[in-house]
Amino acid sequence: MPELPNSFTEWRQMAGDPAGATRELRRRVATRLSPAQQRAVVAWLPTEETLAAAFAASDARAPLHGVPYLIKDLFDLAGVPTLAGSTFLPEVRPGAGDDCHLVQALRLAGAVCAGKTHLHEFAYGITGENPNYGDCEHPRFPGRTTGGSSSGSAAAVAAGIVPFAIGSDTGGSVRVPAAFCGLFGFRMTPRHVWIADAFPLAPSFDTAGWFTARADDLAAANSALLGLGSSQRKLHGCYLELGELDADVAAACRMAAGKLCPPADEATRGALAHAFAGATGSYSVQTALEAASAHARWLDSHRARYSPTVWERIDRGRHLTDEERASAAIIRTAVRSVWASYFLTFDYLVMPATPCPALTKVECNQANRVRLLDLTTPVSLGGLPVLTLPVTLPSGLSTGLQVIVNHLQSPVIPWALQQWRAYPSL
Repeated sequence: MPELPNSFTEWRQMAGDPAGATRELRRRVATRLSPAQQRAVVAWLPTEETLAAAFAASDARAPLHGVPYLIKDLFDLAGVPTLAGSTFLPEVRPGAGDDCHLVQALRLAGAVCAGKTHLHEFAYGITGENPNYGDCEHPRFPGRTTGGSSSGSAAAVAAGIVPFAIGSDTGGSVRVPAAFCGLFGFRMTPRHVWIADAFPLAPSFDTAGWFTARADDLAAANSALLGLGSSQRKLHGCYLELGELDADVAAACRMAAGKLCPPADEATRGALAHAFAGATGSYSVQTALEAASAHARWLDSHRARYSPTVWERIDRGRHLTDEERASAAIIRTAVRSVWASYFLTFDYLVMPATPCPALTKVECNQANRVRLLDLTTPVSLGGLPVLTLPVTLPSGLSTGLQVIVNHLQSPVIPWALQQWRAYPSL
């Protein structure tokens, strides 16, 4: 079993010796991932000289001083090709002239970019599979997936290589890997400047996000990057159980959610369940439309260089009927309306993050994809921030809870993290 990642505090101390911190990070890549998983997880690493210089340049006064992170290969780094899990994107898209806005913000906060991670091809999948570089496996349960699409970033944190990694979440791509890998995750909101210059899947749904292995570290990252809200009144929320959950997942999520809130009353549950019923279908139509637009210039000319499944998902967006588009838009409007009504009364909603633990390869099928999306797409349609909290199952595998809020500085986020620090067995 991999060791736990060092905390942010411990990495700040190690960063006092930039060359030593660099050697330790490179050692972890080499020893905590098999050669096949190194290829599946890591898209790019800087030279030792470059990384040591980055540690040395980190501002000792900054809140994330000396904290190394890996970033999903949808985000641009100056001078480094962005592949987005493909083999050809740099051939059809100009290289990045500058670091993306999120990397610039992280540098100002003192964090140290230690490399880039692979992902589900073009971020269009939730199972962490990639025929070009290999499937990302759960570091503690080989043969099971990390989940996707932020698969490499989740694997790197779960393996203890770095304490912090950047992903993105369109339809669950932070939430699902966090739950499968027993991590804390945070998903932001669409159209934020930190996702607007990343290579898109579906711009009106894409969000930036990140992973840590420790509640304290996620609180520190959010505080440094976003600030933290506070409230003098009692926070109100409820737990909504939807979807086809495995029995052990349902039991564990109910118990864990009880530390945060009561179950939803019948009227609230009915209103949410009714509005969310068509969310997966609506999301699938609208992401296909937007993905087809993003890939329009090369979808046909480079067809042979896409995996068939991803190509078909994107191509679907070019063949949708007016009726399908209209129906999807109506459902999205209804979902957003019910969210707006909900947040007039409540501060947060808690839902399971996954219906099952990390999947085996044979379980990465369409039926399980739909089960996962049924839990994640109501949030995606609403464009809402989410904290993912890990929940351990009796088997040692894990699932998670989505703590859904209506703004990035919600006081619910630090409060919920504090509750999890009080219940480490969860």
